[in-house]
Amino acid sequence: MPTDNGSTLQQQIQGVIVEAVFAGRFAPGEKMPSTRKLAEHLGVARITVTLAYEELVANGYLESKGRSGFFIAQDAPVQQRFKTKEPKCEAQIDWSRAIGQRFTGQAPVARPANWTDFTYPFIYGQSDSRLFDHHNWRSCVLEAAGRRDFETLATDYYERDDPMLVEFIHRKILPRRGIKAKPEEILITMGAQHALWIIAQILLTQRRIAVIENPCYPGLRQILERTRCNVVPVDVDSAGLPPGHLPAERDVVFTTPSHHCPTNATMPLERREKLLELATQESFIIVEDDYEFEISIPTPPSPALKSLDASGVVIYVGSFSKSIFPGLRLGYIVASEPFVHEARALRSIVLKHPPGLIQRTAAYFLSRGYYDAQISRMDRTYRKRRSLMEQSLREHGLFDAEQRTFGGSSFWLKTPNGIDSSKLALHLRQDRVLIEPGHPFFAKPDSETGFFRLAYSSIPSVRIEEGITLIAARVQKLQQ
Repeated sequence: MPTDNGSTLQQQIQGVIVEAVFAGRFAPGEKMPSTRKLAEHLGVARITVTLAYEELVANGYLESKGRSGFFIAQDAPVQQRFKTKEPKCEAQIDWSRAIGQRFTGQAPVARPANWTDFTYPFIYGQSDSRLFDHHNWRSCVLEAAGRRDFETLATDYYERDDPMLVEFIHRKILPRRGIKAKPEEILITMGAQHALWIIAQILLTQRRIAVIENPCYPGLRQILERTRCNVVPVDVDSAGLPPGHLPAERDVVFTTPSHHCPTNATMPLERREKLLELATQESFIIVEDDYEFEISIPTPPSPALKSLDASGVVIYVGSFSKSIFPGLRLGYIVASEPFVHEARALRSIVLKHPPGLIQRTAAYFLSRGYYDAQISRMDRTYRKRRSLMEQSLREHGLFDAEQRTFGGSSFWLKTPNGIDSSKLALHLRQDRVLIEPGHPFFAKPDSETGFFRLAYSSIPSVRIEEGITLIAARVQKLQQ
């Protein structure tokens, strides 16, 4: 039997036989072992082998001949194979010269691939499978993959999107943020980062100026660097981006007003109105990344900047990554129709449109009420986790008594006495604790080493207090 990779025994048996047919180890017309003998040999139930054989018959790999048994089908699918030659010598290519543009070398946010192996994963952006509605998501996948929606699944939409998903965003999601838009002003993207890339490609050139928050989402800074535009970072304060500190010249301003990334500061209404006033008067574009508006703990959500926009100066970016699950990679842009027309054309050059199955599955999940139920479930759980974390942080002196708390699913903290958070993170891994050093979020990472982020989206409540205790103990050791 093959190694268990999460497949059922029946699927594993099918896989081994298919692989043998492809490899030519079974010839057309060759008789297969009886279901009884193969079941005895593998130590599995006979019905498991029988079902595997029947599935292989349905897919054209085997054929059944009455009481004679099962045989390899004469026209079983085969793989074309070509003879390969060993290279006589290695290619003498100097890749340091051949590579025209480099995309490596950026300071990544520390998130190891095996984060689930850690006992205390205080990392941002990952989902908790215990909170997800697996049963209803599966039912939506099956419905989207059914015969009724086959054209939605199989059709190339070219530049268009699933009308059911667009309609739901138009009628249900955007009104929650106070945004009024036409379906023609909505574009589906492969997540928020894809949306930001599209926006940057269209709006920015080498002669234009982009304003970003400092600190900010590292992925945005990397995107802007590729446009070769002039990037001006503006330091945020406890109320987010200060409009009065914007440079005299600016073409596009990127901001996260609902929950500033990564400090979680919420921009007050007065600042939003001032920023919109400046944009309207001076004709610059505002890109609003509303990446986590559903998680508004502990205060109710503020209206989106886009909802206050009467002049069409705001391009709005939304995402389902934090509310459904991050691997979904599904987001959307809301902007004026001329911009969306260009964005649709640019998207089609790269991927035409997000997969139809994903779009229709999400549409069903949203429209059936499962999405709202999940948001409600996450809200209750996150409130409890946030309260536990804040209390524990204060008890251990990691959270200033006068420090303000904001929404979002994480805390932005400063290390005591200038402790390097990267060094702290490495020590904590020995305790099975994961934290995120904050330096990648800053315009000058090397000079800002005293911040870190603790998230609670993927750590159960019962482990929060003990995890904070371990962090406090390591901080104390590093201070000695």
